[in-house]
Amino acid sequence: MPSVPTTSYDPKNPLSPLAVRSAAVVEPVDPLALGPIKKVYLIWLGGASCEGCTVSVTGATHPKVEQLLAGAIPGLPRVELIHGLFSTESGAEWVENLLMAERGELDAPYILTWEGSVLRESTAGAGSWSGLGQDLRTGRQITTSEWLDRLAPGAAAVIAVGTCAAWGGIPAAVGNPSGAYGLTEHLGDSFRSAAGVPVVNIPGCAPLGDNYTETVAALLLHLNGLAPLPDLDSLSRPAWLFTDTVHSTCSRIQYYEEGVFSTDPGDEACLVELGCWGPVVQCNIAERGAIDGHGGCMSMGGICIGCTMPGFPDRFSPIFDRPVFDATSGSSRASGGFLRRIRSARRRPTPHRSGRLTGAAASAPRFYRATPPVPATG
Repeated sequence: MPSVPTTSYDPKNPLSPLAVRSAAVVEPVDPLALGPIKKVYLIWLGGASCEGCTVSVTGATHPKVEQLLAGAIPGLPRVELIHGLFSTESGAEWVENLLMAERGELDAPYILTWEGSVLRESTAGAGSWSGLGQDLRTGRQITTSEWLDRLAPGAAAVIAVGTCAAWGGIPAAVGNPSGAYGLTEHLGDSFRSAAGVPVVNIPGCAPLGDNYTETVAALLLHLNGLAPLPDLDSLSRPAWLFTDTVHSTCSRIQYYEEGVFSTDPGDEACLVELGCWGPVVQCNIAERGAIDGHGGCMSMGGICIGCTMPGFPDRFSPIFDRPVFDATSGSSRASGGFLRRIRSARRRPTPHRSGRLTGAAASAPRFYRATPPVPATG
């Protein structure tokens, strides 16, 4: 497709395409640099999305987005981010970045990240569901799914960030008019990037920002020849992040074991009987927290609604109904009383023979000493 020649852009102009400006920068020689790749472009595109995944990633801390952009992590190339929300250029100048990637004119490899559902443009009639830029020859609007088809084959890796991108998510729920679906369904199970990497799914609504930046870091190490391809599970998710269930690392799991269940939102006990899907959903938010190890659904009193799983939201709706596996809470309730009494006894402060608490128990907060000490007799 014809476009404005890149030579017409001033690389010193902050409104010129990032790819033009970046190519003009002389990379400093770093004697401690590892691997042959010094820079990578990260092109971020989207379809049907609330952009919550973008917001989530900006809060990542391990590693931080700023560390990736600065090339501050040993072994990782510096990342140049081409994202519509964070770019200084706009319009035709921003789209030129995509055209340069398609034509193979970038001076470094690129990773394509897709946020949101892919929209089935064949159902849009004479219009389109989602467009980005124009064909300069015909004036036709280019759809986002067309950009996906044009850029995915040349990408070093393709990442589906969020459940909408991975499985279709909320825009693909029953009754939607757009025929929305996930990235793997669009590109096909056999798709491999230019570097031989399958689509990498990082689901969540929104996904943990750390899950995304950690996966990007792992992929960059692989592309730089410093690590093997990250292990992906049968759903093409980073296996080390999505192996355990929410339940197995939940801070409330002891209540489930003891058969103590919340009856109202905000209760301290296990949330299964309020509709929590944690026992069958694979997600690490209970262990990792939402931002910098803090927060997360169950930590803040919310139930797991299954947002990282294929079929969300339809297969997990109505959200506050009891899950189909709720019958297991009955057996937990039956055996939990015995376990609760044992744990309660082990937690109970041990009185001195005088009847006064000693050691650490003496300085414990009053609420900890729910059972008053009983003086010894004799």
